Amino acid sequence: MDYRKKVGIMGGTFNPIHLGHMLVAETAYETFDLDEILFVPSGIPYMKENVLDAKTRITMTGLAIEGNSHFALSTIEVDRDGNSYSYETIRDLKAANPNIEYYFIVGADSLFKMDKWMCPEKIFSEVIVLVARRPGHAEDELNAQIKELKEKYNADIRMLPINCVDISSTNIRDKVRNHQSIRYMVHDQVIEYINKNHIYWSEDEK
Repeated sequence: MDYRKKVGIMGGTFNPIHLGHMLVAETAYETFDLDEILFVPSGIPYMKENVLDAKTRITMTGLAIEGNSHFALSTIEVDRDGNSYSYETIRDLKAANPNIEYYFIVGADSLFKMDKWMCPEKIFSEVIVLVARRPGHAEDELNAQIKELKEKYNADIRMLPINCVDISSTNIRDKVRNHQSIRYMVHDQVIEYINKNHIYWSEDEK
């Protein structure tokens, strides 16, 4: 039997990418014996507003992951016109790589929203979903949501053995605006890039 390569998809706005994203990705890689984690910055996220331009977010993501040989960057969503939909990303990746088994990595907060995403049935039918706990969701609440999605979509959903990583991109942006340290929250090269280019600074400080 031929070996099927196993690749994790780590999507997000990455505005900016932080160490919580990277810790979840590394945990998924190790726990499920994946061959690679593909970081996919979103193009035009239809459910979020005031997102930094794609080029800057791609650059920061590249800086954060460049030292890890099993992390890779994909611009598939940025290169596609229009809004970014996860089901299209999964569809296109599978069409280009039919022999790869894909694992879709999400936080618990996203799992509670996936039923409202565009074509959730196409996501659950094509990938194994890996879930990381996030603050704000009790264990029994999360288990109930997983059970519901499994029954509704025949989904394959698996938990990542990682505790809540209480780092948020929103909090990081606020700290930068308030001239507070984001050390140990964001990769050092990303911090240097943010400061050098005055990203997230107030307009009168640029």
